[in-house]
Amino acid sequence: VFSDFNRGVPALSEFRKGMMALKVNVAETDKAVEVTAEIPGVDSKDIDVQLKDGVLTIKGEKKEEKDEKQKDYHVVERSYGMFERSFTVPTEVDAGKVEAAFDKGVLKVTLPKLPAAQAKVQKIEVKPA
Repeated sequence: VFSDFNRGVPALSEFRKGMMALKVNVAETDKAVEVTAEIPGVDSKDIDVQLKDGVLTIKGEKKEEKDEKQKDYHVVERSYGMFERSFTVPTEVDAGKVEAAFDKGVLKVTLPKLPAAQAKVQKIEVKPA
């Protein structure tokens, strides 16, 4: 399952000017594949999550807030720009039931597994020869 997710990782040389690197965690449970991404400082309305042709895409923009000061200099150490990551979704996922939630700067996308993919793993005893 996890090898399919690595297909959407762009090389560092592919990032355009102003493009932020979106870091994600991918975890698998018995019932779902969960993708979480930390996106601090972004409003949920500026995040776009799409599933199209077996590809999950998370994209958005962290917008700069203008702050004019009456001083000789102004320093901004926050990053602003666009971000985008795409992942090939395993075929065992129920595409019609994918959900996304955004809370306190963390986006969580839950991709429920189809019932057949939730089958229990059978432990097979290994006997000495």
